[in-house]
Amino acid sequence: MEKIWLQHYPKGVPATVDTGRYQSILDVITQGCARFGDKPAYTCMGKTLHFCDIDRLSNQFAAFLREDLKLEKGDRIALQMPNILQYPIALFGALRAGLVVVNTNPLYTPREMAHQFKDSGAKAIVIVANFANNLEEVLGDTDIKHVIVTELGDMHPFPKGLIMNLVVKHVRKMVPAFNLPKAIGFKDALARGARLTAPTVTLGHDDIAFLQYTGGTTGVSKGAVLTHGNILANVEQISTWMAPRLKEGEEVIITPLPLYHIFSLTVNCLTFCRYGGHNILITNPRDIPAFVKELSQTRFTVMSGVNTLFNGLLNNEEFRKLNFKDLKIVVGGAMAVQRAVAERWKQVTGTTLVEGYGLTEASPVVSCNPVDGTEQIGTIGMPVPNTEIKLVDEDDNEVPMGEPGELCARGPQVMQGYYNRPDETAKVIKDGWLYTGDVAVLAPDGFFRIVDRKKDMILVSGFNVYPNEVEDVIATNPKVLEVAVIGVPNENSGEAVKAFVVKKDQSLTEEEVIAHCREGLTGYKIPRSVEFRTELPKTNVGKILRRALREPVNS
Repeated sequence: MEKIWLQHYPKGVPATVDTGRYQSILDVITQGCARFGDKPAYTCMGKTLHFCDIDRLSNQFAAFLREDLKLEKGDRIALQMPNILQYPIALFGALRAGLVVVNTNPLYTPREMAHQFKDSGAKAIVIVANFANNLEEVLGDTDIKHVIVTELGDMHPFPKGLIMNLVVKHVRKMVPAFNLPKAIGFKDALARGARLTAPTVTLGHDDIAFLQYTGGTTGVSKGAVLTHGNILANVEQISTWMAPRLKEGEEVIITPLPLYHIFSLTVNCLTFCRYGGHNILITNPRDIPAFVKELSQTRFTVMSGVNTLFNGLLNNEEFRKLNFKDLKIVVGGAMAVQRAVAERWKQVTGTTLVEGYGLTEASPVVSCNPVDGTEQIGTIGMPVPNTEIKLVDEDDNEVPMGEPGELCARGPQVMQGYYNRPDETAKVIKDGWLYTGDVAVLAPDGFFRIVDRKKDMILVSGFNVYPNEVEDVIATNPKVLEVAVIGVPNENSGEAVKAFVVKKDQSLTEEEVIAHCREGLTGYKIPRSVEFRTELPKTNVGKILRRALREPVNS
């Protein structure tokens, strides 16, 4: 496929960048902390840590891991925390110790935790106390020998931190009882590390930095092997792409997506460490009123999130009253940004909601819309520097321009493979190309548009129906709060379109939804049925789970 996007690349953004600027992620961390020491790095629940604090505390944690626990370079450590100050300390400390980080969703069930810990071979874990009871249930079935437990208020000064922990545990009853007699407190670990010498570790591009677990393009949760080189390449690509709008040491980034998620990890945590950015960590973004209150107290310039989060904010009256004069860049990822949401976001904030595209297996960013005002709503933009995209049919032949095909990506950010799963790796990486499972279309101006996931496509009487398109149309109805579309069995057409809708206006009827669709969709794309729900199933980061909507239908 001709790289026609290069003819339309944003001004000032080179098509290739030097991905060898840093030897390892440690260089990003140490140089960022040294350059921006007196500037704020992370704020959470009213407490701010400066880069010098992060430098000191992560060195203490690294010393504890290597000199006290005797963990060695390459050992795996699981981190299972929401967005709290302890996360960047533990993350940077683990990397400084030469360990491989296994990011774990705090909301995992014991079964999911056991699978990830056993599969990765994790020897240690840092876990927030709220979920330690689940760890107790499975610990004996894992290789974990060292448990570090932290409470939400641990990085806050006395007495605020103590009061926070007491309220969370005894008033809100958010910490179920657990028994982990050999566990070490996070503050104790830092104190012990402060008496030791931080290790000197030599790491290079080929060393593994993360086993980042994902459902992948198919099947059971698998660990994507991401090296220091993979992550560094993506940090450089993202930095170069956004450079025209960013100023070192001056950006304030709203971070509602959890840092253990690959999007937030690479974009918010590591890229803005390089830029000396100030991350405002939102521990519970689902509490929209509290989230908006936090925004009202902060000057912010950059924000990332997912479509459902942006939609939730737009439907909050207090959010619409905020001052957005400093907001420069807003990036949506992890799921498709609906046109109705993007257009309303621009209307309310005056800032374009720029959609990017990526996946865990690509560290994650593959493409993004320009941030110079030439973005196109409804597209995923163009490949970031050093990245190629091709679109192929079922027979692996490249499709003509304007025709849908599976998006395949190649670049230095693409993972090494799935950990200990060569067969699964071979299904998605062929001749250096990552087969994403997403269907896309390329326009003559070099912009790509995601049509949908291959597995989510609905086949109606031989015609392809892509749920994203139907959802986009339904979402423009002002009475609709959220929508998801799936295919259901139909004896006449093979499959039929079914819509699940959460109402914004309770007067909305099934007939209205279908009539609205008739105005913007051809006949076979129109839902044959509409089911109203009070909420839609979502992942922890707010991505709507169509799979969960299909399960009752297929069972």
